[in-house]
Amino acid sequence: MNAIAHENGHNVIVLAGPTAVGKGTVSTYIRDNYPEVWLSVSATTRQPRPGEEHGKHYFFVSHDEFDELVDSGQMLEWALVHGLNRYGTIRSTVERAIAEGKKVLLEIDLQGARQVKETMPDAHFVFLAPPSWDELVDRLIGRGTESAAEQQKRLETAKLELAAETEFDTTIVNDTVERCAGELVSLMGLGK
Repeated sequence: MNAIAHENGHNVIVLAGPTAVGKGTVSTYIRDNYPEVWLSVSATTRQPRPGEEHGKHYFFVSHDEFDELVDSGQMLEWALVHGLNRYGTIRSTVERAIAEGKKVLLEIDLQGARQVKETMPDAHFVFLAPPSWDELVDRLIGRGTESAAEQQKRLETAKLELAAETEFDTTIVNDTVERCAGELVSLMGLGK
């Protein structure tokens, strides 16, 4: 039996899905309600949104710092997202959590999930889907954190990302955060 999956559920879950589907909201709910799940914190070159904290929501780094992480092989996965900013997972933090026997949740974008599939093929890959296309559009526009041009670019990206659903082991529809989070942690053999 390998260290990533065993009879008590999956030790590593990779959560991905289209932009604005609610990956961050679901992950935050899990962090706040399921302390036994170790949630990976990504590094990013983008600026913090209101309320986001360095080290809790993301590691906010400069472009030069991100280059150093990539060049030195410290990233498990990384990607340029929407042609604007880079996001990635620091390899050592994930490897340490796995070695300590923790249940690990990686919340990443589609490009990153594909990279992790190459390096950790035994992880369980979960596609987070919106209840409908209209709901996804409403979520993205309703956030109000992007300009109209950025919103349009994200919607175009989302259409392509939705087509990748078949690459994943499991699909969970994000209709309610609580139900969705519960389904995710049950895949890890956990639950309330």
